[in-house]
Amino acid sequence: MKSPSYEIKKTASIQKGNFENEKKVPLNRIAIIAILLVALFAVPSQADDHSDRPNIVILFADDAGYADFGFQPNVRPEMKNLTPNIDSIATAGIRFSNAYVSGAVCSPSRAGLMTGRYQQRFGHEQNIPPGYMKGGLSLNESFFINHLKPQGYVSGLIGKWHLGYPENYQPNDRGFDKFYGLLQGSRSYFPLEQSTPHRVFLDNKTPTPEGGYTTDRIGDGACDFIDSNKDKPFFLFVSFTAPHGPLEPKPEVAAKLKSIEENRRRKYAGLVVSLDENVGKILKGLEDAGIADNTIVVFTNDNGGQTLTGAINTPLRGHKGQVWEGGIRVPMAIRWPGKAPAGSVVDSPVITLDFATTFVALSGGQVEPSWKLDGADLSKILKGEAKEIPERDLFWRTNGSDGPIAMRRGNWKLVHERGNPSASRQLFDLAKDISEENDIAAENEDTLKSMQESLNAWEHQLIEPLWGGQ
Repeated sequence: MKSPSYEIKKTASIQKGNFENEKKVPLNRIAIIAILLVALFAVPSQADDHSDRPNIVILFADDAGYADFGFQPNVRPEMKNLTPNIDSIATAGIRFSNAYVSGAVCSPSRAGLMTGRYQQRFGHEQNIPPGYMKGGLSLNESFFINHLKPQGYVSGLIGKWHLGYPENYQPNDRGFDKFYGLLQGSRSYFPLEQSTPHRVFLDNKTPTPEGGYTTDRIGDGACDFIDSNKDKPFFLFVSFTAPHGPLEPKPEVAAKLKSIEENRRRKYAGLVVSLDENVGKILKGLEDAGIADNTIVVFTNDNGGQTLTGAINTPLRGHKGQVWEGGIRVPMAIRWPGKAPAGSVVDSPVITLDFATTFVALSGGQVEPSWKLDGADLSKILKGEAKEIPERDLFWRTNGSDGPIAMRRGNWKLVHERGNPSASRQLFDLAKDISEENDIAAENEDTLKSMQESLNAWEHQLIEPLWGGQ
């Protein structure tokens, strides 16, 4: 007996756009549906496959000391074993030995990072005063997260905002899909007895009940965001308040640090321990979600350490608020499994302005000249394809045209503490003098002159600060 033929011969009329079967053979409809379903689920959806678009997580500490993390070669002995989770990022990735922020205090530093532009260009040079309701980060400036959206990225900010209090200056109005945190620059680590508008935790724009330790709430919020968005590419900025004051460690953590005799230093260290525990929680959240290998994790700090609350910046000169290295140079480590070489060190000077340029490029986007970004593209370094970037000038200024100003070119650092009548222009070789102790301006007049000309040209592009307040 001849077997039935399952070949379907088609005669097409292309002009009419229809098809006629010469011979129709009955087929099992259930079998056809089953085959189609198998084919559908066997081929990954392009929307779900974002291996070419890495997730990006920035873990941003607040006011931490340069010598207060175990991965730093100059770490203070009492801190050496207190930050295993943060240290693991450097162990698994790249430590940047010459890393900077663009601002010496909290809000300007964040403004530069978020826009990829020197914040002095748009007057965001000082901290926004508490309760200031006239504005915030200029509405004429675009956050770089908005340039990730065309590539399918969802964005979240968990923790401290500090870039504007009026509603149209808040995170959701500046491009963040999710905000869970506080608008102010700091708050108590324990539940507030009386809720205040800018210190209460907001879920997007809705106030939430008080409860829990602030650092834990930020860590938990970050984990919730990761779990909710693990199936799509995302950018997550985790803006911790720790170890910014007030010095309120968990009692049980402080009790384990009795070997640190100085009271302020012990409390500060307790804040760092809770910071590290929550970094570990977030790293585990990436592992549990199965996306750790496709996630770039950055750890750094918002400005130089605040020595008034116990931070130590050894061997750097100065502290938060100053243009000396101790005010602008920060610990930084970045991991990207399978790409960034584990345990490597990059000595090229980098700055948090570079994040915007780099992450737009890595998302598959194209940086447009009209954006006028000030950062360099670190993509090749993060992929392990390069160990340095071309030399460029870096600049800092605080308190406007009468305030301190500085620049770095290669290993040279120029500092002019304007506002101090007796202060002259000073020049340092950071390769030999990281502590900025030996002014060698007199022996290098040509270098000083050339750098001053570049510094003047940069400053002519700036405007005066829009507000005052530290």
